[in-house]
Amino acid sequence: MSILHGQRITPGPKPDWLKVPIPSGPTVAHLEQVLRDRNLHTVCEEARCPNQGECWASGTATFMVLGDTCTRGCRFCAVKTHAQGNPVDPDEPEKVAEACAAMRLRYIVLTMVDRDDLPDGGAAHVAATIAAIKRRDPEMLVEALVGDFQGHDDQIAGVLAGKPDVFAHNVETVLRLTPRVRDHRCSYVRSLQVLAKAKVITPGIVTKSSVMLGLGESEREVEQCMDDLREHGVDVVTLGQYLRPTMKHLPVREHVTPARFAALEQRALQKGFLYVASGPLVRSSYKAAEFYLAGMVRQRRELATARATATAPGKDQP
Repeated sequence: MSILHGQRITPGPKPDWLKVPIPSGPTVAHLEQVLRDRNLHTVCEEARCPNQGECWASGTATFMVLGDTCTRGCRFCAVKTHAQGNPVDPDEPEKVAEACAAMRLRYIVLTMVDRDDLPDGGAAHVAATIAAIKRRDPEMLVEALVGDFQGHDDQIAGVLAGKPDVFAHNVETVLRLTPRVRDHRCSYVRSLQVLAKAKVITPGIVTKSSVMLGLGESEREVEQCMDDLREHGVDVVTLGQYLRPTMKHLPVREHVTPARFAALEQRALQKGFLYVASGPLVRSSYKAAEFYLAGMVRQRRELATARATATAPGKDQP
């Protein structure tokens, strides 16, 4: 197996570049209180994200709707799983919108647990949450990081009806490892199709996906995964290190070096992605990518407005 840059590291004690401080401080305490007051969940907590301290200290959080229990059991994920999810809180969309305002956010990542137990997979609830956020502040940018909805076009369209600015769905890993890493109901091919369908349903929308490294994938497989994403119109990709949440989850096969992540970032940019966030602690929700996406979405909005103005009939025209 070839190496891009740096030495392959046998998993053992966590290397220095993966060590992060425990989240603390007044900002973190304030965000915790805002979330607890509204009985809201964040993927930062539920998935034990290594960036929680950094992001929360800067006032950033990723909301997870439809409860804290997923109906799928991916072998890398720390979120609770059960055949039946929690009862859906009809007030959650407004609670999330209130929390976004209280936290003074400008770019929001809205993710979800898989809800195969619901008739529409939770699509309408996600769309309602996006709409509630935008009612409070039309300038707010929302990224919807969603499940595959079993590939149902109407459910993908249901999410897009909420008018997210970015549509995200994660392939998570390479084709060969998908059956071992993800729930048996997940499909690498279907995930690619979901991302492509979003572009068909809403032409011009920015699409995004994420890949974990360190699970035993080869260089060639990572390259193929990036090619597959580009072939399905994906605009933005994030690459990060898989970290084992508990001993019950899949073991880490490799601690990928920062140099290798940097090399992969250059490879991905050469393939035509509009933006790439690649690093050991990068996750699908990562503020470096969010800052870029915010600028890109606003630029597209301004361009669309300018075009609409230029083509609009004058007052003296019929």
